[in-house]
Amino acid sequence: MKLLFLFSALFLLLPFTSRADNDDLSLRCSQAAPPALAPNSPLPRNYAPDREVQVTHLVLDITPDFKRRTIQGTATLHFKPVLLPVRELKLDAVELAIASVTATEKIEAYQVTDENLIITFAQPIAPDQDAAVTITYSAEPTRGVYFRTPEMGYKPGDTHLFTQGESIDARHWYPCLDTPNERFTSELTCHVPEGMTAISNGRLLSETKDPATGLVAIHWSQEKPHCSYLITLVAGSLKSVQDTCHGLPLAFYTPASEIQYAQNSFRDTKDMVEFFEKEIGVPYPWAKYYQVCVNDFVEGGMENTSATTLTDRTLYTDATENIRDSVGLIAHELAHQWFGDLVTCKDWGNAWLNEGFATYYETLYDEHKYGHDNMVYELYSRARQITAMTDTTPIVRRTYASPDDMFGYLIYPKAGWVLHMLRAQLGPELYRRCIKTYLERHEFGNVVTEDLRAVIEELSGRPYDQFFDQWLYHGRFPVLEVSYSWDQRAKLARVSIAQTQEVNQDVLLFNFPLKTRFKTASGVIDRDIQVTKKSEDFYFPLSAAPELVRLDPDYTLLAKIQFHISRPMLYKQLIAKDDVAGRLLAIEQLADNRDQDTITHLQQRLNEDPFYGVRLEAARALRGIHSDEALEALLASTRQSDARVRREVLQDLADFYEQKAYAAALHSLEHEKNPDIEAVALRQLGGYAQADVQPTLLKYLHSESYENELANAAIGAIHAQDDPAYIPPLMETLSKREADFTSRGFAQGLDTLAYLARNEQNKDNVREFLLARVHHPKRTVQLAALNALGTLGDPKALVVVSDFARAGKAAPEQATAERVVTELRADRKPVDDFKNLRQEVMTLEKANRDLKKELDEVKQKVDAAGNAQPAKGHSIRKPRPELTSPKP
Repeated sequence: MKLLFLFSALFLLLPFTSRADNDDLSLRCSQAAPPALAPNSPLPRNYAPDREVQVTHLVLDITPDFKRRTIQGTATLHFKPVLLPVRELKLDAVELAIASVTATEKIEAYQVTDENLIITFAQPIAPDQDAAVTITYSAEPTRGVYFRTPEMGYKPGDTHLFTQGESIDARHWYPCLDTPNERFTSELTCHVPEGMTAISNGRLLSETKDPATGLVAIHWSQEKPHCSYLITLVAGSLKSVQDTCHGLPLAFYTPASEIQYAQNSFRDTKDMVEFFEKEIGVPYPWAKYYQVCVNDFVEGGMENTSATTLTDRTLYTDATENIRDSVGLIAHELAHQWFGDLVTCKDWGNAWLNEGFATYYETLYDEHKYGHDNMVYELYSRARQITAMTDTTPIVRRTYASPDDMFGYLIYPKAGWVLHMLRAQLGPELYRRCIKTYLERHEFGNVVTEDLRAVIEELSGRPYDQFFDQWLYHGRFPVLEVSYSWDQRAKLARVSIAQTQEVNQDVLLFNFPLKTRFKTASGVIDRDIQVTKKSEDFYFPLSAAPELVRLDPDYTLLAKIQFHISRPMLYKQLIAKDDVAGRLLAIEQLADNRDQDTITHLQQRLNEDPFYGVRLEAARALRGIHSDEALEALLASTRQSDARVRREVLQDLADFYEQKAYAAALHSLEHEKNPDIEAVALRQLGGYAQADVQPTLLKYLHSESYENELANAAIGAIHAQDDPAYIPPLMETLSKREADFTSRGFAQGLDTLAYLARNEQNKDNVREFLLARVHHPKRTVQLAALNALGTLGDPKALVVVSDFARAGKAAPEQATAERVVTELRADRKPVDDFKNLRQEVMTLEKANRDLKKELDEVKQKVDAAGNAQPAKGHSIRKPRPELTSPKP
């Protein structure tokens, strides 16, 4: 599953931007509610459930009612006991209204609980005896199946529904054994109005119109075994673009009104299939590969067998240039067709075998399509995110409250990095053989981590216990303090390495290979070492002092490294054309300095480096330095041909809250054609109290753009303005143009409206506007309205919100309502005032800059007085500024 993790604020705005911004990070709804735990109680240990029966085949027949947002279903499960006779069959079934249960064997009784359907047979069913049960049921699902209809505020011509099973939500739309270690073949028939389509797993068998009802029965068959959570249904008013890859049918579906954008996201699919078949060594295993974009998907993407579901946020226009693409998301979900679908983790404690592989093969495709530097930058960006974490949780673990707790950064980017290190140690060819053997040996089956290790040890002839132990069964990563020195007399380079991470039962002392590279006037010398101790020195005889020393030049170690080398070496590393990782790391180290020499070098990289990722990081480093000189360097670098860098420079300028930065934002609005960059400029205006800000924001509030992106940006700036004068135009826009906004955009508008009115004496209009949306059919809007009432802080809303909290709604809504009730009863008075705070910050920054200049002048006069007769050939040097400008 492609998850949009909250590693970076960028993912909240542009979750599928190219390169470093397309990590698998998540905006997931929580799945099943975790069990209630006492404070400070240990997490439960989780294991795969017993398999008393083997489900062999599932037949689903579904009729949706789009108006009522309900389904009528019949599920037939064919099964046989595994070892012992079975008298009772316990199925997972949540919020399903069971109408009848029949079976091939005589049923004594059945009972329905909140979580299960329990069927008791009159006589035990013998081992290996084939049996079947048929359950007729209906549901008005709040999970598992999601409707998108005009009654909910979606476009009339785009009516559709979709399912989502991972991790344990299949039970919300059909009775099943909802666990990944149960695999079976399946077929699904969906009855939809003529003109609609229905997509499911496997091959399309037939489409038959029923003359009595006018509905079309669309029948799909998945003839190879897969798991409950991978069964999918998407049905409704959809259109597609299609292709084939060596006879494999490919298609990309969207809601009807969005089909013009489909090709942008779909265009690389064929190349991906060909690349993965070659890289993995195993042919694509299913009958087709369809991708379906749906409105307000609850995930980023879901790798249902042969039919991936995707968020509509992956659609984009050509106007965004190279800022947005779908390559990472599409590649990730396609890789899952092997890793997660062909072989599936036995239990959620081993979920990295699904997600880590999909993440890493997404990275490998990135290298194939865009080049090695792009791959390195993606690994670098993920490594920075991972090494910023402080928890000691291992990738493979049994302790979690809910399966969804497993779906975090550990099983995505960190697990992907573990595979990168494994590939580096084995070498690409042996690694490919290992992965091919692993997949072929376990195809259409379940795996645990030890299955992978066994194959690697068998084919490599080397033990990998320690590698798996330290990287997968224990937590964290090496934290290294490294220093270098040169002994001219002995002609020896010394590299001292200390592991400074706390070593305990959760984190081991790491044992890892580390290449060290010395660049001399006569060439490049590589030396391989093995780091095994808490602290050790390594000596390297060289003919002359090296010009540059690089640790891990191939970038194959996940570690947090502080490597202390001289400034001249850093400058050489900064311009090494064949070493993008070295250039990125040099920028990271130089970013701690504030001198003009550093700023000059960073500005040069920002404008001259051949790789866009280095230019991005140079801009970010200048933002971090945050001096007058850094501001001037950014202002001089706004003319960038690469839209990603152009946007980054503008974003970094926004951090200064200075008149020149404001002017740059206005200039960008006047001349920029890329809506993503225009949106950045608009948000930047929010921090300023200039006379022309309000008319500009109101102009864009009423503008039209794809997904109302520019109006959304204007609302973000209006939030920052914190001026109640915006309340009437904002309320009017939200009232009249709700259909133009995405659910997320409209939710942002509600929050901004409440924020602007929170200090008003009369909140009646805003309160009533929000209360009218508390029961909105869109869940995102409903939650936003509840949260906004908490922000508004009007006790007059208590009655309605209290009723909502007592109504027994779904867990997220009820929890939100209960929290808002508590806030309203507390009658808290907001004390924040961002508008005035930012104005004060700007004033303080200006005073600080003026003071710094005065001190510089005094220092120069003092130096001049002490050097009244400077020696010939010398000049008085301006001292390095020591004062820093405060950040808001």
